[in-house]
Amino acid sequence: MNNIRLIPRLDIKGPNLIKGIQFDGYRVIGTAEEFAELYYRAGADELIYQDVVASLYRRNSLIEIIERTANKIFIPLTVAGGISSIEDIRKILRAGADKVAINTAAIENPKLLSEASKMFGSQCIVSSIEAYRSNNGKYEVWVDYGRENTGVEAVEWAKKVEDLGVGEILLTSINREGMGKGYDIELTHKISSIVSIPVIACGGAGKQKDFTEVIKQGSANAVAAASVFHYYYALPKEGHTMQFKKKELRMGKNIDSGNIDFLKNGYGGQKAITVGTCSIKEVKRELTESGINTRTETFFKSNTE
Repeated sequence: MNNIRLIPRLDIKGPNLIKGIQFDGYRVIGTAEEFAELYYRAGADELIYQDVVASLYRRNSLIEIIERTANKIFIPLTVAGGISSIEDIRKILRAGADKVAINTAAIENPKLLSEASKMFGSQCIVSSIEAYRSNNGKYEVWVDYGRENTGVEAVEWAKKVEDLGVGEILLTSINREGMGKGYDIELTHKISSIVSIPVIACGGAGKQKDFTEVIKQGSANAVAAASVFHYYYALPKEGHTMQFKKKELRMGKNIDSGNIDFLKNGYGGQKAITVGTCSIKEVKRELTESGINTRTETFFKSNTE
């Protein structure tokens, strides 16, 4: 088994790191750049920046954030959201990103994936697939960050994007996203079994064992997660030397940041949602003890755990 990558996903709106459930009901947690630096120091293998409103407005607004982040972290950075042209890709890569993930524009113009893969190399081009499972069991691709159904069958689309030359697939289950009930193993396995490129499972992590299960049962090559990491690292722990630059993670007068209590009290129309929290180090330890190879853990001496 190849080394498994552990990838925090940061959903960004403006300067803020936000988190929702099933791509809805966003809550501000802090600033994206501070969390990116924290995750880098905590031992993340890669990072994903997702501009959550970019596809809606047909533009990616993360260039300045990417530039500042690239000067502070030295692990691969994938950027997603609103990427619709070769020029968009060029700007994002020049800003310091290592890869771009494309969803909406690829559905509208599949040739963009093949052209981009030839121009920049397949290692730079990721197909982002946001899949929703209907009541009939069919998985369909949604675009505009889970806002619009395309009617395109997700598994068939995964095979097509491989043929178009992308280097990997970022596979997000909309049904599981933010729910903390585990990854969609069935969907992950269906796609992993028919493509030869790496598949990053995303959406649903709620405890450490969820990572192990989607790798062993779903054959994922990498795992991305948000809530389980965000709420662990949201506030400095007692006795830790790593501190945020700002004393309070608060981006607005009426916005509580770094608070997981709202999950217990109902959020986004859901009740009793239990998203556990865990550190990157804890997940890597869990994977290692389960016989899964991870990339070498390089932790800074500053105590981030």
